[in-house]
Amino acid sequence: MTSNPSDPTNRDGWHVHKFGGTSLGDADCFRRVADILLDEPVARQAVVVSAMARTTDALLALVAAAEQSAADVGARIEAIATRYGATVAALLKQKSAADHVLKSFTADLADVRDVLHAIRLVRQAGERSRDLISGYGELWSSRLLAAYLTERARSLPGGRPVHWVDARELIVIERGEMGPAVQWDESRANARRIFTDATRGIAVVTGFIASERNGLPTTLGRNGSDFSASIVGALLDAARITIWTDVDGVMSADPNRVPEAAIISALSYSEAMELAYFGAKVIHPQTMSPAVQRAIPIWIRNTFNTAAPGSLIGPTSDPRQPIKGVTAVDDVALLNIEGAGMIGVPGTADRLFGALREASISVILISQASSEHSICIGIPSRMAAEAERVVQRAFAVELKQGLVQSVTAKNPCSVIAVVGDGMAGMPGVAGRFLGTLGSAGINVMAIAQGSSERNISAVIARQDSTRALRAVHSGFYLSAETISIGIIGPGNVGQVLLKQMATEIPRLKSQFNLDLRVRAIAGSTRMLLRDRAINLATWREDFESHSVPLDWGQFTNHVHAEHLPHAVVVDCSASEDVAARYVEWLGGGVHVVTPNKKAPSGPLTVYDQLHEVRRRHNTRFLYETTVGAALPIIGTLRDLRETGDEIRSIEGIFSGTLAYLFNVFDGSRPFSTIVREARDAGYTEPDPRDDLSGMDVARKLIILSREMGMRLEMKDLVVESLIPAGLEAGTPDDFLRALPAHDAAMADRWSAADAAGQVLRYVGRLDRRSGTATVRLEAFPRTHAFAHINLTDNIVRYASARYSENPLVVQGPGAGPAVTAAGVFADVLRLATYLGASL
Repeated sequence: MTSNPSDPTNRDGWHVHKFGGTSLGDADCFRRVADILLDEPVARQAVVVSAMARTTDALLALVAAAEQSAADVGARIEAIATRYGATVAALLKQKSAADHVLKSFTADLADVRDVLHAIRLVRQAGERSRDLISGYGELWSSRLLAAYLTERARSLPGGRPVHWVDARELIVIERGEMGPAVQWDESRANARRIFTDATRGIAVVTGFIASERNGLPTTLGRNGSDFSASIVGALLDAARITIWTDVDGVMSADPNRVPEAAIISALSYSEAMELAYFGAKVIHPQTMSPAVQRAIPIWIRNTFNTAAPGSLIGPTSDPRQPIKGVTAVDDVALLNIEGAGMIGVPGTADRLFGALREASISVILISQASSEHSICIGIPSRMAAEAERVVQRAFAVELKQGLVQSVTAKNPCSVIAVVGDGMAGMPGVAGRFLGTLGSAGINVMAIAQGSSERNISAVIARQDSTRALRAVHSGFYLSAETISIGIIGPGNVGQVLLKQMATEIPRLKSQFNLDLRVRAIAGSTRMLLRDRAINLATWREDFESHSVPLDWGQFTNHVHAEHLPHAVVVDCSASEDVAARYVEWLGGGVHVVTPNKKAPSGPLTVYDQLHEVRRRHNTRFLYETTVGAALPIIGTLRDLRETGDEIRSIEGIFSGTLAYLFNVFDGSRPFSTIVREARDAGYTEPDPRDDLSGMDVARKLIILSREMGMRLEMKDLVVESLIPAGLEAGTPDDFLRALPAHDAAMADRWSAADAAGQVLRYVGRLDRRSGTATVRLEAFPRTHAFAHINLTDNIVRYASARYSENPLVVQGPGAGPAVTAAGVFADVLRLATYLGASL
């Protein structure tokens, strides 16, 4: 059914419907419209109809062809006649009804030919001639719909009368500077004559056309049929007006640019006008005015999906939804006039806007600093050059004297606006709006907000428009917070991360409205890209069969897609080449999450550059898992520093591999045997020397030293390598074969420690006071915290001003693909909260 009897707006009285051209495209469309009308259980309906789809454009093209004396004017007319005749034949079964409709159509075509002949003679069409020609489309479609409804209504129990109303006999207008103005007294008199208290059934009214006071026909301009429906609703004091379109209702954003846009169930007249002005193409803001004055509710419904409830536009808004939508106007230029001579000078704005008015240049947005030093205005892009010339002429004297420094235009730009009655008096809305744009790496050139607080607008670069729409839409929880993800290094850690994400992504979407999209996976030589998201259940097979050669530029552009608000690269490799790209990514608006130690432990100049770039471009560089996997080692250090604690020293066991070796090494078996077994069990790197060299621990110590404010390079560390001299070169197997020859030295160190009641542990130390950093094998009493750890545990002790007598300890698994992947995933979720997700 097309109406809801329990709806509070479903009062007794007229129900006005308006069907646009898309609803009247062909015979099937006419049948669908008739179904909608005849299914509605009301006694009085007024149906305002536009011309059939593409008919108005075809009629205006006829006028243009006649002005050019084109040879195909006759063929164009015949094409219109053929289409209309075919639709009449498909709909009307009674020959007399079809003949009657076609007779009126043929007479109209004769008049059209006469007018076109006159235009052809003078090679110019006046406005009245254009209005006359373009208005015939509504006459033809309304007559046909009325005849078809008459046939259909006869089959209903009791029948239903159908009336055809020529709006030229109903609506009277007078043209003014702001467009057609309804002459309500004359129009109401006509309405009382045409619609009496006894009138029942369906009145089919021509949209778009009207008459002037002198009786001559005219039109209401583009979107005129919506205006007609609103006028008819006001004249009939209708219970409701329904605008039937090809969309399910007013959307919270343009669904072509924000696929997650949703139907707004209810919004106020003011909200609808704001959204319509800023690009929502459902109803033109000016056309609502008659309905607004009479407080008539307006429904937006879909002709082709009557099951959708649609959107209700009325005097009040839904308080549960304070922000209704986000919309944008593209192809805008920002004109700026500034100068010290403008400060405190009355009439500057009047001169500016007067000059633009004389040049017929419309102003979209106005922003002025309280200092009066500058005024920014938004104007259509196509008029930017003309506007710049006009304003320069208007202020030529001031420009010459230096009182006005410059008149400049930035083009192209976009205006993005967030709309909602509930924003009034709500603290933080502007902050969230601008903060969300900043988090998405989008620069704001100008801001405007009216005193009603119903709309906040910002001018941005045109190329950022789609990203801004998506970012703000999700930032106000109108859709999921969407993050485009590229994962590098689908090895041990990377593949476990993908498995963890595959499990949790659906829950994060449903529970927290967080949409994590893994859209790219890159190995060392190949990559897999997907437009929406990679299927994480089958990524291995897809990578095997559909991956392409690795191209870093293509990879980056794909992850940092224009239509998605946020992008992050998750580097699970250990590659220096990949780490060298972090600066480019961070500077380009792409966040970076990584367990790769190469960048944060590299040269200080690179480290400083990374942080300078990410601060300047408002991007995030998260690397918690570079030290201790998922343990909060870096996070704890930052919390201590940022809350004002003085960190004096850090010491700890930072290698799960070396923790395992010295937990197992008890003097009963050679150290070389334990190393080989650990390598075979996967506890060490494929080449155990990568662990025994101490460089992995050294890199972690460098990262921690920089976090605590020490400016250390690798050369500043004293590192004890456990690789015996002479075994640095050769293959891993060569190393393992030669290592037993050096077991005695390690056995002696263990025996000496054991005799003293101590254990061996490979430890990194930082001392801020002395500025020293060491990585070495040390002996500790069996009562020491470092002596009581599980096989692969990391343990870190922080000594600070607060934790001097009893140092703060963080302990737990600090290595392994599962815990490292979990730490990386946690960093991704931490990034999501920074970007506005509510976790």
